[in-house]
Amino acid sequence: MTDISHIYQFLRCKTPDRWLDYAENHVDILLIDHAKCEKKAGSTALSLMFKYPERSELQIKMAQLAREEVLHFEQVFEILQNRGIEYSILSPSRYAESLRKLARASEPHKLVDFCIIGAIIEARSCERFAALAPRLVDSEPELAKYYRYLLKSESRHFEDYLALARKYSPDPINEQLNKLLDREAELIESEDMVFRFHSGIPAIS
Repeated sequence: MTDISHIYQFLRCKTPDRWLDYAENHVDILLIDHAKCEKKAGSTALSLMFKYPERSELQIKMAQLAREEVLHFEQVFEILQNRGIEYSILSPSRYAESLRKLARASEPHKLVDFCIIGAIIEARSCERFAALAPRLVDSEPELAKYYRYLLKSESRHFEDYLALARKYSPDPINEQLNKLLDREAELIESEDMVFRFHSGIPAIS
């Protein structure tokens, strides 16, 4: 399996066992929200391309990321269809919006913070795929294999976003990065009223 030790060093915490336990028993919801996350990630990359056309390195990185995320959406959507699971609309968890509330409003800090948040989301996705794969290897071997396959691209997306944040920031990003990472850990380790791919510990039966 792809080495993601740098992801573990970056994030403040690992996914709690209670989230993983719930995910094992609610694979249908997991897949629906996973598909939505892939589509949203592609949309975010395209949005950044249109908003910052003068940032040449961002254009290249986001174009590649958008292509990969849309491909992943297509792959997860096919999994849903093969299983006869309807691709329904799910309400979002608090996760991404809670992180965005900490983003600064003025440029270039707004762009920097969106890149930091993108890096954190991709890192958490990578960590969750790695945590889910061994859990699903007996009951869902094909899905476990697919999640292992995603680790390389998710890890690269994390690295690209973080590199862009550092490139476009006029000052060191450590203070804002630490603030966002601390908040992310709070969201992951606290109870959540919904179960989603990036939600906290499900407080539902």
